[in-house]
Amino acid sequence: KFVRPKEHIATGQGVVMFHGYYGNSGDWLDKIAYAAEGITVLALDCRGQGGLSQDSIAAEGPTIKGHIIRGLHDSDPDQLYYRHVYLDTVQATWILMNMDHIDETRVGTYGQSQGGALAVACASLEPRIKQVYAVYPFLSDFKRVWEMDINNTAYEEISYYFREMDPTHKTADQVFNRLGYIDIQNLSPRIKGDVIWVTGMRDPICPPSTQFAAYNKITANKEIVIYPEHGHEYIPEHGDQALQWFKQL
Repeated sequence: KFVRPKEHIATGQGVVMFHGYYGNSGDWLDKIAYAAEGITVLALDCRGQGGLSQDSIAAEGPTIKGHIIRGLHDSDPDQLYYRHVYLDTVQATWILMNMDHIDETRVGTYGQSQGGALAVACASLEPRIKQVYAVYPFLSDFKRVWEMDINNTAYEEISYYFREMDPTHKTADQVFNRLGYIDIQNLSPRIKGDVIWVTGMRDPICPPSTQFAAYNKITANKEIVIYPEHGHEYIPEHGDQALQWFKQL
């Protein structure tokens, strides 16, 4: 989705938005408030998930369930599903940055859960990203998730993989080494822009300790906002806070 403000209020600012796992780019209404403030919004549909984008990946090996393990058996780590998605986020950002009405130095990324991970990954790969607003990011510290026995809808495919493909865990080291290519804790040190990170301390889907693995490695200006009583859910106020922060782009 693409939402552009009227020319007379356009500020040159832009935000690239990313959605949660299995979802899509969301409602138009979510973006209108940004346009009202003069900010252009580009919202990406992740390939092969719940939106319009098509999945063209032809990787070797089984899928079993979910996208994290797609490409795990391919001899080329470049065929991992999320490697392609991370590059999609950068390409979307380049498209926005190259628009005539956009100032390429005033672009930010925003997302929740999978979207939070993509906001982080995108800013890691495109150093011109000025601001990152990441809400309880997914795709961090896969081994920690496995050790915590987090067998929920987000990470359950790792358990499915071992149950079906390696029930005695003979290849566990190789599996987690390969997943390291798409683990955002290995990308976050590259971020140059300012970061706000939102974490619910009761999050059973993306546990805080897995988020801290990526957050603690960020060397750029950063701030973590802790919600002690919230989990992986709607968190009051943060949507308004994100908009106010992006107005400072």
